[in-house]
Amino acid sequence: MKRRDFITLVGGAAAWPLAARAQKLDRVRRLGVLMGHAESDIDEGQAGIAAFRDELRKVGWMEHRNIEIDTRWAAWDFETARRLAKELVGPQPDLIFAASTMATGVLLQQTRTIPIVFVVVADPVGSGFVASLARPESNATGFTPLVGSLGAKWAQLLKDMAPHLATVSLLFNPPTAPYIGMFLEPFKTAAASLGMEAIIAPVQDMPEVESLLAAQAREPNRGLVIIPDYFTVGHRTEIASLTARYLVPAIFWSRSFAELGGLISYGPFIVDEFRRAVSYADRILKGEKPADLPVQAPTKFDLVINLKTAKAFGLTIPDKLLVAADKVIE
Repeated sequence: MKRRDFITLVGGAAAWPLAARAQKLDRVRRLGVLMGHAESDIDEGQAGIAAFRDELRKVGWMEHRNIEIDTRWAAWDFETARRLAKELVGPQPDLIFAASTMATGVLLQQTRTIPIVFVVVADPVGSGFVASLARPESNATGFTPLVGSLGAKWAQLLKDMAPHLATVSLLFNPPTAPYIGMFLEPFKTAAASLGMEAIIAPVQDMPEVESLLAAQAREPNRGLVIIPDYFTVGHRTEIASLTARYLVPAIFWSRSFAELGGLISYGPFIVDEFRRAVSYADRILKGEKPADLPVQAPTKFDLVINLKTAKAFGLTIPDKLLVAADKVIE
């Protein structure tokens, strides 16, 4: 073989991987989305996915140009979520975005190879989705909206809002809040330090929620902390309405409750968590692995006060809370 021909051949061979990589980067990517929410959920579901799509465009992923997005809505139903997860996994997309613990769980039952980025997963380690927050060792990673210290913060804020409270109950739905343990000790310790009795109040359905609130209404020195889970999210309109009807001071974890008439909310801004997820989606679509990306905790917490509800309760909001609030609903 002549030297010139050999150099040309070697040079061409060296260029093959570069050409292959360029071709791989240029192809249209497929992104599946499984929302735990109902499609009619405007406050968190639609607002969240709109923020996610908007952030994708900002980092260069344009629908119908270099990415195709297939979105499904499970409406907080396990069987629906399982069916939709199977449908999304079937075409072997490049990435799946999962919103909720339920959505992430059913997807991981279907695939341990397709990359998954999740949001609104309360306890990814306890749920078995990742080995640890720092080292997922999984095909899934993402953003968890909750930390155990919130249990104490909720008790403190509720006492600040309603100083007369002598008892505070922690309301949750056991099947959908298996991570309740992370909040218990901080909640109990804070309640005791504030001179309140802490009560654990599991509920199985909405009739039990109403019975609990009716009982609390008969003793006006009682308050309520609503634990985040997909039961309370799915029934947030009814729960916020019942707390207002029975005049039971309650604190919620998402601003959507306060916007529906709840007294006060404190927690991560859920829509912002959808935006944050795009950073991981972008990196994975460009070749990084979920196993190498640590699960991230919230970086910003959102305090929302419903002043109209407070006035109906006969409560005077301390100036320090009004100043600290990210949003005050008149």
